[in-house]
Amino acid sequence: MSLLHLSSTVSKSQVWVIAVLATENWTSIMTTLGAGFFVGILIGYALKKVVKLLAIVTGLFFAGLSYLQYQQIIDIRWVKLQSVSQNAASALANATTQIPGFSSGHTAALAMTNFGIPLTGIMAMGFAVGFIKG
Repeated sequence: MSLLHLSSTVSKSQVWVIAVLATENWTSIMTTLGAGFFVGILIGYALKKVVKLLAIVTGLFFAGLSYLQYQQIIDIRWVKLQSVSQNAASALANATTQIPGFSSGHTAALAMTNFGIPLTGIMAMGFAVGFIKG
């Protein structure tokens, strides 16, 4: 069916309804993507602030330990501390790979939704912007 033939059989009110429906769908998509970008910025900004705070606290803690060792108030076995921290890091890495909600079957269901991939992508872009600007 050609466009000319279609336009001659459809009334102006029907064309207006089709245009409004298309605009509402476009508005819904843009609202979802805009909100995802904004949420990504907020998450990235907040996460960077938390990481900075944890880095400062950890640095001050180790600086305090070093000062106390320099004053010979305490004796720190740095090799033992290193092995304990490596074991804790590997245990944390193993625990995060075994979280029950993150099996591969659930990611396929997210990809099949209408907004799964675009929302995830735009949220990741927002996260990157928020993390850089934070």
